[in-house]
Amino acid sequence: MEVDYKKTEAEIFNHKTWVEETNPELLKSIYENYLKKSEFTIISFSEHYFKEQGYTCFWLLAESHLAIHTFPENNKTYIELSSCSASKLNKFKELISDV
Repeated sequence: MEVDYKKTEAEIFNHKTWVEETNPELLKSIYENYLKKSEFTIISFSEHYFKEQGYTCFWLLAESHLAIHTFPENNKTYIELSSCSASKLNKFKELISDV
């Protein structure tokens, strides 16, 4: 994949939240869609299903990363997006607030 890189300032914007959804397939679908609608550039994706319970996935973005960690025993999921683009992060936050 070819990515156009732009020089950016050393500044990171962050959004952290907890949600009640713990289904990995649903979380992947929803949050990848949010990334695309926010115009983030997805470089790669990785995931791991833990043997007993729990799931973690990670999108490497040209603008930083999004990580999701489920805690099904507590019926909640931690989501954290870090980005060097305030405008894309703000669009992402708008999308998740509309849910």
